Amino acid sequence: MTPSQPKTLSDLMAQVPNVTDHLFRNAPKAALTIYTQMMPGEGVRPEFTTWRDEQWAWRNTIAVHDQSYHMMSLHVRGPDALAFTQFLSVNSFRTFGIGAAKQLVCCSPEGNLIGDAILYRMDEDDYLVVGNPATTEWVEYNAQALAYDVTTELDPMWTLNPKKAREFYRFQVEGPKAWALLEELNGGPLPEIGFFKSEILCLGPHKVRGMRHSMGGMPGLELSGPWADYQAVKDLLRTAGRPYGLRMVGSIAYFTTVIESGWWAVPVSGVYTGAGTKGYRDWCSGRHASMRMSLGGSLYSPNIADYYVTPYDVNYGHIVKFDHDFIGRAALETMQDRPHRRKVTLVWNADDVLAVMAAQFEGGEPQDKPLPITLPLAAIGRMHYDKVTDQDGAMIGLATYPAYTANERAMMSLASIDAAHAEPGTEVVLLWGEDGGGQRSAGTIEPHRQVRIRATVAPSPISKAAQGYRSDIGIKRGSRQDI
Repeated sequence: MTPSQPKTLSDLMAQVPNVTDHLFRNAPKAALTIYTQMMPGEGVRPEFTTWRDEQWAWRNTIAVHDQSYHMMSLHVRGPDALAFTQFLSVNSFRTFGIGAAKQLVCCSPEGNLIGDAILYRMDEDDYLVVGNPATTEWVEYNAQALAYDVTTELDPMWTLNPKKAREFYRFQVEGPKAWALLEELNGGPLPEIGFFKSEILCLGPHKVRGMRHSMGGMPGLELSGPWADYQAVKDLLRTAGRPYGLRMVGSIAYFTTVIESGWWAVPVSGVYTGAGTKGYRDWCSGRHASMRMSLGGSLYSPNIADYYVTPYDVNYGHIVKFDHDFIGRAALETMQDRPHRRKVTLVWNADDVLAVMAAQFEGGEPQDKPLPITLPLAAIGRMHYDKVTDQDGAMIGLATYPAYTANERAMMSLASIDAAHAEPGTEVVLLWGEDGGGQRSAGTIEPHRQVRIRATVAPSPISKAAQGYRSDIGIKRGSRQDI
């Protein structure tokens, strides 16, 4: 008898042998959906110039990231809105004025990271959560499940949005020349704006909210305003920015900002196991991210909890504050003094990368070759996790977001690894390609063989220290290993 279509995540997990295999089989559309979420065409093209030129712009001229399409937005309103959102987040909201923003870092009761987002205080009792679906959906669920006097209103990302119109446009304008452009359009000097604080500015005839924020660690502001002004503001930025070398950033380059900024953007959400999230699994339906996500990479475990990270594992320990009650507090207090993994950047050995690429020009069967490395983002699932080992083959952690940037001239991953191996300059190994040679992803990636890629530990975010470590992690020719 054929199993019925699962209506909830609980139904799904009752039907499948393990959810890891289900997420691997979801891989087909995975690698491309992150691009199509940004409305290709007249919205956000895959490339406006080239992805390399667009990456270069955020370090050297001005880059404009159009964030109007791909993120979920969820209003939380009501007299308990502040208390409710504070209960969901590990960090403190003690000082949170209107017009400011906070990072909303959500954990399961077991202390596993669910996701994070930006929380904007729009008005006295009006807060806006902007970010990945896993986080907005966790907020939405808890607004229904907990006894707080709040309501929610969802403005879905473009691909899930029946109105095909958003409440706000959102542009990130950054780079060493961004301030000069914004002052020109403002008609004078910009006000002093603290980090995650905002002020109302002028862009020609348009009033916009400018928030101090950065995608790639460069000076800039996030600009937002009513959707009706979207096209006019976009055209103004492009026209006025032309003399400054402004580049619109396409969807291909956009998703590589993560590797430079060091943001662990899409964790495997800690909702698939544990008694504390059973209510969420019963609530979660096929339209929610936890059932739609896909998994890929060299790390394989039938226990989905082996993919979880805690806030400590991704260097959020310093923002965990026990001055308030929050979901996951007891678990995080228990583990705070234990050893934790550390978030780092792994810089892949250039010769090993070139050897993988060279194999595509050689004879032989596909299953005997390494999995091709797609530039600039080589992820093969929406959640891509690779296994990281020491040089003797012992597992020391996991890596995500395999990507190349023209700014670093390197292929890199974000990783969370054991502290003993986390010092910059340490040599480690990343496994590339599925251990089943592509079989886990149901034939949606070509047959291949798994290979070892040597990598060197560097800081995260790498963009703040790239020049200082360049002599230590640069390309070393003549050391190509047999892969």
